[in-house]
Amino acid sequence: MKSYHISLIRHGQTKANEQGRYIGTTDFALSDKGRSELYDLLDAYVYPKVERVYSSPLERCTETAEILFPDTEMVIAEDFAELHFGKFEGKTADELIDDPDYRAWLKGGMDAKPPEGESVSELCVRTYRGLQKILLEMMEEDFRHVAIVTHAGVIANAIACFGLPKFDPKQIQCNPGEGFEIMLTAQMWQQAQAFEVLGIVPLLPEESDM
Repeated sequence: MKSYHISLIRHGQTKANEQGRYIGTTDFALSDKGRSELYDLLDAYVYPKVERVYSSPLERCTETAEILFPDTEMVIAEDFAELHFGKFEGKTADELIDDPDYRAWLKGGMDAKPPEGESVSELCVRTYRGLQKILLEMMEEDFRHVAIVTHAGVIANAIACFGLPKFDPKQIQCNPGEGFEIMLTAQMWQQAQAFEVLGIVPLLPEESDM
């Protein structure tokens, strides 16, 4: 049975990330520090060779994809945009700490959402839809490995919702420019809506040769 590999990679840092702001759908470019960190990763680590890179439509992701995979076709995948934080967009936790809506959201479950924003349940629905589309394209075009450049929240919740073994999203740490490799088969995805988490991306040179 054929297996299909996807590298889920978080975008590089923006100024707003460095300031600890919620910037789900707000469109920020990479900061100078963010770009420099990505080039440092390229120098020290090995990213997978992929046949296509999919990207969230936001600039911080498309720019990251161009840096990490400069010679690879890029396709925009709207379903992999970050969670919409609604009225919390652009603010820090310190700025929101006295907001009762914010405190209720932090204590809420998968269906809790910021005012005018999106719930984790809604995020997982569109992430499932996006993975379904990409898996079908990989099968149709006989691709074995692609990358998706997306956001920390998307990666953590995708792994929590669909990944094996099971993880709590709060336990999933994903630094800028880094992520996880997952493996899907058509049978596992259709029957269990699940994928296998294989490990981290990128790898040290000696690890990539193993």
